[in-house]
Amino acid sequence: MNRPLVSGLRSAEIGVPDVAAAEKFYTDTWLLSVAARTASTVYLRGTGAAHHLLSLTQSEQPQMLAVTLNSASRKEIDALAESVPAHGGSILRAPGPIDEPCGGYGLTFNDPQGRILRAVCEDARHADAAVVRDRPERLAHVVMNSRDTPAAQAFYENALGFKLSDRTRIMAFMRCCSDHHSIAFADADNDCLNHIAFVMLDLDSVMRGGGRLKEAGYPIEWGPGRHGPGNNLFNYFLGPSGFAIEYTAEVSQVDDSYRTGMPEDWKWPPGRIDHWGIAAGPSADLKAAQRQIRFASAPKA
Repeated sequence: MNRPLVSGLRSAEIGVPDVAAAEKFYTDTWLLSVAARTASTVYLRGTGAAHHLLSLTQSEQPQMLAVTLNSASRKEIDALAESVPAHGGSILRAPGPIDEPCGGYGLTFNDPQGRILRAVCEDARHADAAVVRDRPERLAHVVMNSRDTPAAQAFYENALGFKLSDRTRIMAFMRCCSDHHSIAFADADNDCLNHIAFVMLDLDSVMRGGGRLKEAGYPIEWGPGRHGPGNNLFNYFLGPSGFAIEYTAEVSQVDDSYRTGMPEDWKWPPGRIDHWGIAAGPSADLKAAQRQIRFASAPKA
């Protein structure tokens, strides 16, 4: 595919056993705010224009319910309805109105490895969008584990129009807009969620966030540091129900002139796994969490 049918990452939809506790964490400590709520779901926004960047739905066990992408118009949504099954995915809900507070027009589908995704357009936007110190603005990326990264990469390229930014020894970083990556796949023996990253204003905000989380009893599980691919700052934490979450900033902005990096371009000196080399590697708890949150199965017809 030559043109992308999606234009960015909008939101992550997660299931948690205790919605009230998760809402309290993500509003009081992570510093999102409530955009809307229904009988079953709380929708949380950042300071950016997106109606919400995280939704919390009651679930018996923690799970990743869906990843939602934006498309430019109904033309792209309708094209996805044809390209997804043509490349091995399956349509779960045909293009049509979105029955959620955000509204809009979209479709829901499975990728070939069973993850539920949505693409939407014409969804509600907040007029008071702003860049605010020490508060998440939007989602940066969702990283997903994959038993077969080359197959996952091929689907996202051919069905959705993503492009490969970098391939390291263990990860494929995929872009659909100017962000270096909006989706990434980590080579693994499972297809679980790896982590969800939230964009902060700057380095100071990432560091202040780290201090605030530590004071609230959530230690930094990895960081602070600066990644290789994407060159973004990071601090990782474990949120309620064991979701791995990241504060990040300064994500590289790229275009088609960006030279795709290969594993030989991303080799670190012994004992180092990021540019700074300040922090130790990911904690054992973070590594465990990055293989525990499964993607929800599609409802049976």
